[in-house]
Amino acid sequence: AQETVEYLMKKGEKVGLIKVRLYRPFSIKHFINSLPKTVNTIAALDRTKEPGSIGEPLYTDIVTAIQEGISEGITSFKKTPKIIGGRYGLSSKEFTPAMVKGVFEEMKKEVPKNHFTIGINDDVTHSSISYGPDFSIEPASRTRAIFYGLGSDGTVGANKNSIKIIGEETDNYVQGHFVYDSRKTGALTISHLRFCPTPIHSTYLVNRANFVACHQFSFLERYDILKTAKLGVVFLLNSPYSADEVWDHLPYSIQETIIEKKLRFYVIDAYKIAKEVGLGVRINTIMQVCFFSLS
Repeated sequence: AQETVEYLMKKGEKVGLIKVRLYRPFSIKHFINSLPKTVNTIAALDRTKEPGSIGEPLYTDIVTAIQEGISEGITSFKKTPKIIGGRYGLSSKEFTPAMVKGVFEEMKKEVPKNHFTIGINDDVTHSSISYGPDFSIEPASRTRAIFYGLGSDGTVGANKNSIKIIGEETDNYVQGHFVYDSRKTGALTISHLRFCPTPIHSTYLVNRANFVACHQFSFLERYDILKTAKLGVVFLLNSPYSADEVWDHLPYSIQETIIEKKLRFYVIDAYKIAKEVGLGVRINTIMQVCFFSLS
């Protein structure tokens, strides 16, 4: 949310963000003092759903805080702000910049929806609000890489080393998110890496990658590896087939996406190289070198 607010403010939008660092005890005085006098609408966002209640915890606290502040005469609002409550992150959904912007767009309405849900289609209470999923705020200078690996092949470990090297040896800020289930060994792992010269506050996975690496050829048939790839980015594939042979062995959907998105396609037989240098099935070092070379 912070990055989105900063982005919108640069575009001239009159928006703001308050982060609740200490929830209990809830300080009415400090909360009131953090609000500008010109505030028109407040949206309290909770990452929980309280069926049967009049609202989620933060929402009810903010409504009470505003009313008590007015009663005690410690507010200085030009007019009493509207207060709406919303839920985000339900069903483990991420809270992306597009969703943040969707909340602000709802707040601009003459009668904004209260007790709304963002990020999922709530087909029970029909309280969802819409947002534009294609909205993005990540700068062009930021490297956003996704690596698809197999648990135990060293992909996650290599990527953790990569962000450590980049963070310590360059002036870049770094971030890494790693996705895998409890059966990490032998299962799919997805590494999301970001690095750039400016601070990174993105609390969501990479959804517009400018580097995609697939460390297992069989994943091409099972997963939509290139769904997050942007136009003209690098696609690195660990393949048992040479550059002259690999195209005929790619699934049609992958061929089509490579052509449509004009991807720069690179292949390497990392398992062959790893075996030759005595690394066994640990292809992480070879793929890491390729990443540094191509990025």
